[in-house]
Amino acid sequence: MKKLLFEIGTEELPANYMPNILKDLKTLALKKLQDARVPFADVTVLGTPRRLAVLVSGVQETQADSTEEYKGPAVNIAFKDGEPTKAAQGFARGKGVDVKDLVVKDNYIYAVKHIQGRATAELLPHVLQEILTNIPFPNHMRWADFDFRFLRPIHWLVALFGREIVPVSITDIQSDRYTMGHRFLSNKKIEIPVADDYEKILEENFVIADQDKRREMIRQQITELAREEGGEIEIAADLLEEVNYLVEYPTPLCGKFEEKYLALPEAAIITPMRDHQRYFPVRGKDGKLLNKFIAVRNGGKAFLENVTHGNERVLRARLSDAEFFFNEDRKQKLEAYEEKIKTVVFQEGLGNMYDKSQRLEKLVEMIHFGQQSRLPLADLKRAAKLSKCDLVTGMVTEFTELQGVMGREYARLDGEKADVCEGIFEQYLPRFAGDILPKTEIGRILSIADKVDNIVATFSRGKAPTGSQDPFALRRQALGIINILLDSQKHMDMAKVVGASILLLKVPMEEVKELATQIIEFIRLRFRNLLLDQKIRYDVIDAVLAEERNNDLYDLYLRAQALNEYVAGDKAADMIQAATRVNNLSSKAETVLPVNESLFKVEAEKALYAVVRKLDTDMIPLTVRCDYAGALNILSELNAPVNKFFDDVMVMDKDEAVKNNRLSLLCLVKDLVNCVGDLSKLVM
Repeated sequence: MKKLLFEIGTEELPANYMPNILKDLKTLALKKLQDARVPFADVTVLGTPRRLAVLVSGVQETQADSTEEYKGPAVNIAFKDGEPTKAAQGFARGKGVDVKDLVVKDNYIYAVKHIQGRATAELLPHVLQEILTNIPFPNHMRWADFDFRFLRPIHWLVALFGREIVPVSITDIQSDRYTMGHRFLSNKKIEIPVADDYEKILEENFVIADQDKRREMIRQQITELAREEGGEIEIAADLLEEVNYLVEYPTPLCGKFEEKYLALPEAAIITPMRDHQRYFPVRGKDGKLLNKFIAVRNGGKAFLENVTHGNERVLRARLSDAEFFFNEDRKQKLEAYEEKIKTVVFQEGLGNMYDKSQRLEKLVEMIHFGQQSRLPLADLKRAAKLSKCDLVTGMVTEFTELQGVMGREYARLDGEKADVCEGIFEQYLPRFAGDILPKTEIGRILSIADKVDNIVATFSRGKAPTGSQDPFALRRQALGIINILLDSQKHMDMAKVVGASILLLKVPMEEVKELATQIIEFIRLRFRNLLLDQKIRYDVIDAVLAEERNNDLYDLYLRAQALNEYVAGDKAADMIQAATRVNNLSSKAETVLPVNESLFKVEAEKALYAVVRKLDTDMIPLTVRCDYAGALNILSELNAPVNKFFDDVMVMDKDEAVKNNRLSLLCLVKDLVNCVGDLSKLVM
């Protein structure tokens, strides 16, 4: 067994692309190796700013022998009087076997070919070439006059099977055994004698190739340095991941800035530090921000003081700008910026941000009324009125990541109520996958209203997401609405909210119905995907979403949870079978009339009707308080009377009145058994 190494050396790769690239690269490598039937033990992918590498351990030197079987014509066609026909001869010839070696099985003839395994070294050039030319990237580039495209220009290739070079070429690059060390600390060609020594040799030349090892090095280094400086490091996972792919050999440094800048709101300090400079903030033991930061250098400790001084100077300029913008912004209250947001376009043909804030005031009022909330309406409308004012402040214009954040800070300084201030910030939550959700009632309602307005406005312009294209991040916003409703356990009819938003946008009446249907279906699809991610069965989802008029997403979520648990129990099979029979027959009812007990002729009819009336009464309080598990539990009382009904009763009686009465009874049963979801859609 040998180790296979394939390294692609490039110009600096975009750090934020790297996690997904490495994931896709591993999937691709596994597929290409398996397709070529290369026997191996494990695949590892490594990545740094200047290289992508695939390491395959336990590679056998020869493929295993294999057998391929091809099905041919039927025996009575292949042979006549014991002799092979032209059909059999042609089949054997086409498959490269002698006609006498054909095998008879299951009344058909088969050609069986025994294939001797090839040497792995013969297969690897094609496998590596396939990997190199099929790595999926978010975008590509070309360089020089080559037709080949890659994420960044390629400068070298290393391809080794044990000690042997595997021939691979692209553009004017030929694979060999020479890689490159660190750009500054070991900028020279380095020989890799054998694939097993790859990581060790790179580390000797100041390159930590293993991204997981490098990440932990960074985490440990910055944590220890922060403690040496008398504080605790604040590590954001996304920043750590980005820094990990910006360096090949990490060395931390601690810089300082003037204490006067600590008078700024924390967000005004941390955002330039973290989002613009990739620095980690440091907090004291009391949790307060210190006038220190930690950065990670791509290199060693030589001249570290100079590097630290340079980083301090850059941050000082950023903070000086922040201080200037903050002081300028504070010369007037947040509300005073309302007039200026009229200059900010919302979407083409849909007015400006002032128009949007006016719509939000009306939409949150409609939601508030529909929710019968005890929240003071004046506070909710105040948050909506101020929600977009910070967009034209100097601070947000310079640091766009601070939208909502500075609105909250300025509102606090203006003496606005705490929930109003928090709502201004929370309107944008969640901003990305895994982000925090709004916790205040104002924040939840305003966030939902803002996202619904964005979705409706964009759809009304014919800009709905298509395929993988979603330039306005509408899928993320729809998922945000769903997560807010589920997290806050809030019942809300999304069809009404969408309809209100459409009316506020003054969509032409002839387009309203189609647009509303399109948007509700879009939100429901996001909801379906979320349920699938939570391991809810697909047929359970179909069952609860069968009622198209129910657009209370939290209610649908509770139904799905209860039904998913129910179908895993021992009562479900009989109930589903009974429900399917009821659904099938009740569908024949042309008109549903009140059940007339005087038309009952069989005892089974009377018994079923009595159980239905009892359960209908018992079910009301359960469904009102959304106790769908309890509702499903009592449905089992229907099994015996339903089965007895079908055994004893001829539903399609010759007497039209009796037939219709029985169908109407089954319609009552159908409504009852489908009180949580359409059980006929469940697959057992």
